[in-house]
Amino acid sequence: MPTPLDRFLAEINQIDRDIDLSTAALYIAQTEYPDLDINFYIDTLELMGSEVSQRLSETPYPLKVIQTIGKYLYEELNFHGNERDYYNPRNSFLNDVIDRRTGIPITLAVVYLHIAKAIGFPMVGIGMPGHFLIRPNFEDAGIFVDVFDRGEILFVEDCRQKLINIYQQDIPFLPPEILQPVSNCQILLRILNNLQANYLNQPDFDRALIIKHWIDAIGFDR
Repeated sequence: MPTPLDRFLAEINQIDRDIDLSTAALYIAQTEYPDLDINFYIDTLELMGSEVSQRLSETPYPLKVIQTIGKYLYEELNFHGNERDYYNPRNSFLNDVIDRRTGIPITLAVVYLHIAKAIGFPMVGIGMPGHFLIRPNFEDAGIFVDVFDRGEILFVEDCRQKLINIYQQDIPFLPPEILQPVSNCQILLRILNNLQANYLNQPDFDRALIIKHWIDAIGFDR
């Protein structure tokens, strides 16, 4: 019988755009919850997408779509960034993020990206150092969404200010590569790296070693 790692590798060993990001993230969660019902959580995310779709006007423009998703997730469902317990490993497990409606930027992004995909609104992850963001996948979109901060809409200068706040030093400008989209596989690798770091900080070396095995299995040429 295939293990969660076997299923995870089968999912990511295809064209990146075909990777089901939510399913792969739930395979990661099976390292902690072996009996996790993945279909239940995928159905839950699909229902969220359906409910957002019902709230959209017939001709929604991009900013309105983002505002509608944000209102649904952060006001109606009360999703929020887990500021009080940021380094808890549960923030890296998508099922926990859905159940508790709290998490870290990258796992909240997986929820948001799934909803956006379900309603046919293309968005991508932005691997900004220290704070994961997303943005519409349109040329020269010019705006970003901070999923950790209740869906706040950002411009490039706002992103620069967030980095200044994180690293407590002036950053005169942002190199373009800092705000470039990342692949689905890179998102999953970042989830695993965060999770491994959390376990090492606890410390929980047994669990950290399991996650290291997953990271090694992915490889670093993606």
